[in-house]
Amino acid sequence: MLLAIDVGNTQTVLGLFDGAELVAHWRISSSPALTADELRVKLEALLRSSGHAWVDVDEAVMSSVVPRLTSAWEELVEAGCGCRLMVVGPGIKTGLPIRYDNPHEVGADRIVNSVAAVAAHGAPVIIIDFGTATTLDVVGPDGAYLGGAIAPGVETSAEALFAKAARLSKVDLEPPSRVIGTNTRASVQAGLMLGEAAMVDGLVRRARDELGVAAPVVATGGLAPRMAPLCETIGHVDVDLTLTGLRIIRDLNL
Repeated sequence: MLLAIDVGNTQTVLGLFDGAELVAHWRISSSPALTADELRVKLEALLRSSGHAWVDVDEAVMSSVVPRLTSAWEELVEAGCGCRLMVVGPGIKTGLPIRYDNPHEVGADRIVNSVAAVAAHGAPVIIIDFGTATTLDVVGPDGAYLGGAIAPGVETSAEALFAKAARLSKVDLEPPSRVIGTNTRASVQAGLMLGEAAMVDGLVRRARDELGVAAPVVATGGLAPRMAPLCETIGHVDVDLTLTGLRIIRDLNL
């Protein structure tokens, strides 16, 4: 089986593939202080919870935006299944031409998402990832990655707001029913969540104008199920988009 690992700034998403089928997936913290031994304990417990073990894993592929954890995962995979971890980066085939000014600046997760989105929806396509940052990525009509936009994620914005505004208490990120909140809790939820949705819709519309075509929009990330219904421009939600992209890239490099 293939173990797919997406190390984000806040969370790490893990998936276990049997061929093209995602048979299990989990989320754990991306604390950069985690060692390979600590990751091994976490992963072995997750594998057991789904009726699997290290003996079932014979391949592994990863995208990572946390270099310190990249090394820990490489050490863990080599010790756990005796295989070399494929890390998405320079020298790895993606099938996606990159037209960024400096391709090495593009986060591996953004490329992986784009690969999966093209496979599922064709090109052009726009991808919104609701994570620590909210990212917009654009693949042009010719199937090339063009670039995108990076903004604070809704949880990141919330943390900054509560840290700086002494009189505001933390609230759950639950979608409000209206913009005009009649209490502080509802007002904060409206500002954070409906404000984020309005930003996403605005960016998507501008990106479509620049493309000259109404490209479909697919959302991913942990908050996608909550945020996508608030956005007028998002047509598809796929929380496993990155894991699927990792599997596709692994297949391209066999």
